[in-house]
Amino acid sequence: MQPSLPLLNMTLQGLRRPARLIFAALVVLAAGGTRAEEVRNALTIYSHSEPGAIPPELYRPAGGENLRYDAIPGYAVIRQERDLDLVAGVNTVRFTDVASRIDPTTVTFASLTDGPGTRVLEQDYRFDLVSADKLMERYLDRSITVEQIQGDHIGTFTGTLLSTAGGVVLRGEDGTVQVVRQYHNARFPELPGGLISKPTLVWMVSAARAGTHRARVSYQASGITWWTDYNIVFAEGQDANSGLLDVGAWVSIINQSGAGYPDARLKLVAGEVHRAPSPSRRAKAGMMMEAMAAAPQMDGGFEEKAFFEYHLYTLGRPTTLPDNSTKQIELFPVARGVPCEKVLVYYGLAPEFRGFFGGAMTDRDFGTQCNRKVDVYLRFRNQEEAGMGMPLPAGRIRVSKLDPADGTLEFIGEDRINHTPRDEEVLIKLGSAFDVVGERTQTDFKVDTRRNWMQESVEIKLRNRKKEPVKVIAKENLYRWSNWKITQSSHPHEKADARTIHFPVQLQPEEEAVIRYTVEYTW
Repeated sequence: MQPSLPLLNMTLQGLRRPARLIFAALVVLAAGGTRAEEVRNALTIYSHSEPGAIPPELYRPAGGENLRYDAIPGYAVIRQERDLDLVAGVNTVRFTDVASRIDPTTVTFASLTDGPGTRVLEQDYRFDLVSADKLMERYLDRSITVEQIQGDHIGTFTGTLLSTAGGVVLRGEDGTVQVVRQYHNARFPELPGGLISKPTLVWMVSAARAGTHRARVSYQASGITWWTDYNIVFAEGQDANSGLLDVGAWVSIINQSGAGYPDARLKLVAGEVHRAPSPSRRAKAGMMMEAMAAAPQMDGGFEEKAFFEYHLYTLGRPTTLPDNSTKQIELFPVARGVPCEKVLVYYGLAPEFRGFFGGAMTDRDFGTQCNRKVDVYLRFRNQEEAGMGMPLPAGRIRVSKLDPADGTLEFIGEDRINHTPRDEEVLIKLGSAFDVVGERTQTDFKVDTRRNWMQESVEIKLRNRKKEPVKVIAKENLYRWSNWKITQSSHPHEKADARTIHFPVQLQPEEEAVIRYTVEYTW
């Protein structure tokens, strides 16, 4: 006989809807006596979210369980070790405290004490969790007790439960039938068979050796993800085009898998890890990142090394990941005084004309709309000589600058970066310059469709309203067709790729530069 459930109070919401019941969960113990204090946790976390794409609402979700599960773009491989007392022969072993978002097809069980002599004959995942509705359903034609508030006192009704439609319908011992439409509490003599209070893994294990076995269980669970957040402080350099950066990095982990992992060993593997597609994932795209169980290191922080075609970040100390939580762990100590370059870029085409098209664009008016904003970037190289040199996982970068007037850090922009190896360049877009503006105008256009030829002339004006000189790059996409040549140009240009050219211009305070060029297309 299982212990009876205690009676707890609950305020009703409405007359026609039965009250939700609150009950104490019964702990399902593992056969053979699992020693919970000896459980060891290790995690492998995967993420298929784009860097910085997780909205803050998911850090503290207010929606239902299904909403939270669907919204978290990741999963994890969880490994747990526990001590079990097994008898020689067939044992029934139950593991509780597994993640409610478990994928039962990924479960494995192994004895580390006697692997050759221990076999799993059957395994089950049982998830018929106890709830108010299920208790009522299981107690149809059985006796229960409900309580109803009647003025200053509480009325008690006991009888056989006949129905829960519109309240509860009870038949007393004398055969009378009573409808209780509004009840406050319900009491059940025991937890019905088949219902459990926690998701449970159950194995039928054949053991050749009796005694205490160290067992390892692993499985995959959804509702958990990780990414990297970078915090940068920018300081002006010797001129307006240079600066110094203090770069810090944090790993952020969201755990809504339905279980907590105390004192877990953790590794993070950054890279694009492929996974076999399934119907629920075909429409999802983005970066995939992996994390595995870790071994300790002396300083307790992350240690990086190459791992297959990815990069492995090993946390040198155990960490606790509670369920329904967001945790941040420092990825590496702040790198100070990293030299950077401030880059101003004028991209005069309106955003809708910045792509390339399937044929020659012979319309005179196509792409003549003008963008006036000059974008601001910070550029630095991820190299050891600059105080960096660690492969950088994809993530979101936030940049601040110190205001010397009161010593506070003010936010000046953020961007996202992809996985960046050592010795590669990092480019961060911060926003648009206030005092530097641009203007792009089509000054001439000719086309001859019979000779498959057209010519376009463009004028670009750049004005510097700052009190110090700046360097601006005027970026031009030659989008009308792939075969082109510059026939006239007022300024030197650099070919960035097959359809892009750059005009670097140095502007003194209050100076305006006018760039003119003519491009000829043939097809």
